[in-house]
Amino acid sequence: MQTAVIVFPASNCDRDAAVALETHTGKAPHMIWHKDTSIPDDVRFVVVPGGFSYGDYLRSGAIAAQSPVIKDLKQKAEAGLPVLGICNGFQILTEAGMLPGALMRNAGQKFVCKISRLRLANAQTRFTKLYDAKHEIDIPVAHHDGNYFADDDTLRRIEGSGQVVFRYVDNPNGSRGDIAGIINQAGNVLGMMPHPERAIDPLHGGTDGSNIFKSILGSL
Repeated sequence: MQTAVIVFPASNCDRDAAVALETHTGKAPHMIWHKDTSIPDDVRFVVVPGGFSYGDYLRSGAIAAQSPVIKDLKQKAEAGLPVLGICNGFQILTEAGMLPGALMRNAGQKFVCKISRLRLANAQTRFTKLYDAKHEIDIPVAHHDGNYFADDDTLRRIEGSGQVVFRYVDNPNGSRGDIAGIINQAGNVLGMMPHPERAIDPLHGGTDGSNIFKSILGSL
């Protein structure tokens, strides 16, 4: 199964994402440069990784969202291609209009880097179906702009339609509704601030992120 990671200037979690994909598929992913205009047709799952694309100038993810490859990513996602945006990748997906809401500066105005406990808000998605709905998981976070915001109408809509996938047990950044991750209405685009690719190896402290990759890859 062929997967891909999109790489931007100042992506710094692209190799972590590549390791996670190769670990779960046995095959190295395509590493797609942001100036490429298309994603290969054989790709069945794309990760938009964490980092500080374009140095977080203007707004985190705002410049990267205008990269040539994002136009093709949006078109393929609209046709059903599964996409996972992690941290800066989540910011890019919101800036590109692929997910609702925005990621703002952390409420405490400080960079947060720690293990964060999450609870499953929706264990029935293609990305979470291997989790126990009552189970809490530990996933690392590392961000300065992870404070999820949506207006009241948008928040009611995504809450009512089951688009909130993960919530923080101990909110580290001020996100509305303790939101740590959301999915689009079609169910094939997931954005989350925590880093599941950093929680797939017991030698790194835990494997709670592995089921995200196993869930979506097993559905393809």
